[in-house]
Amino acid sequence: MRSIMAGVLATASFVAPASIAQEYSWQPDRPINIIVPWSAGGSTDQVTRVVAPIIEEALGTEVVVVNQPGASGSTGTRAALDAPRDGYTWTANAIANNATYAVTGLVEDTSIDDYHIYLHVANVPMVSVNIDTEFQDFPALLEAMETGSVTVGTAGVNSSGGMALAAIREAAKNDLNGARMITYDGGNPAVIAAASGEVQSTTQLAVEQTEMVRAGRLRPLTVLSDEPLEVEGIDPVPPITEFVPDFHVAADYFGVFIPTGAPQEVYDTMDQVWQDHVMESEELRSYANDHGAVFAPSYGEEAREIAMPVVIAEACARVERGEAVVDPSEIGIDCSGS
Repeated sequence: MRSIMAGVLATASFVAPASIAQEYSWQPDRPINIIVPWSAGGSTDQVTRVVAPIIEEALGTEVVVVNQPGASGSTGTRAALDAPRDGYTWTANAIANNATYAVTGLVEDTSIDDYHIYLHVANVPMVSVNIDTEFQDFPALLEAMETGSVTVGTAGVNSSGGMALAAIREAAKNDLNGARMITYDGGNPAVIAAASGEVQSTTQLAVEQTEMVRAGRLRPLTVLSDEPLEVEGIDPVPPITEFVPDFHVAADYFGVFIPTGAPQEVYDTMDQVWQDHVMESEELRSYANDHGAVFAPSYGEEAREIAMPVVIAEACARVERGEAVVDPSEIGIDCSGS
C-alpha cells in the first residue's frame, strides 16, 4: 500500500475551553455540523470522529458529527449542499464520491468544484469472507464468483465496497455472475453482515474490517493495493496484484468538505487549522496505523491534485460499466486518456 501513496508526505465529543482556541480570522459562534452520509461505525464515520475533536480544540467550538445515510451516501451529501452556505454545515466522505455523484445522477449539478477540500487519510478496500466459509484464498473466491454463487455485502454501488467489487469484475474480464451484491446503509452494517454469516463476503474498506479480523470473525483474502496490508495483530494481507497483475490501483482519499459560498474567512481559518493541527495529529496518525489506513493530510489545491487520479478513475469507470447518466466531461473530467 505504501507505493500507491508515493509523493504523499504526509456524536460530538467535548467542547474545548475558549482559552485553548487560537485567534483565527473566523470565530464560530455556534456548533459546526459535519454530515456523514453513511451509518455510524463505517470508515467515514470512524475517521470523522477522530478529526472532529481536533477541530473543536483548535476553534473552541462544538463540532457535531451527524449521520444521515441513504442512497449510497447521496442523501446526506445533498443535505449538506442544500444547507445555508454560512460555514456551519460540512460533509465528509471519500472524495471520489463527492466528485462523481453527478455522473451517476445521484446528486445533480455537482462536482469537485463545489467544495473546499480537506483530506486526512487514504483507505484501501479489502476482500474478506466469513470465517466459516470454504474460501481460503482469493483465487478460490474468484472461481466461486465465476462459476457458483457468492453473496457480497457492501454499502451500495457508489460505496468503496461497491466500487471495489465493480473493479474486480472489470479486472477479471468476467461478469462474475455468481457474485451477488447485498447492499446496506453503510460499511459497518455490511461488515457485520459478513462477520455474522448473513452474507459470505465483503469488499468494504480495511478500516471497517480490522476489528472483525482480529476477533476471528472474518478471513481477509486480499487488499486492492499493490503492496501487502500490514496492521498490528493481523497477518499481512496479500495485494490483489499478486493474483491480478494488471489491476489498476488508485489511492482512495477521504476527507472533510466545506461547500463553497461561505465567507472566505471560514476557508482561511480551516486551512490554518488543517496545517497547524490535523497535519501534525498523532491521534489521526495512530488511528491510521491501527486500522490499516494511510496518514495523508492535505488541503486546498494540493489536496485536489493528489485526489484527481482516483476521481478520474471512478468517473471514467462509471462510463465503461454503463452506469453513467452524465458524461464526466460535463463536470470537468476528461476520460480520453483513461
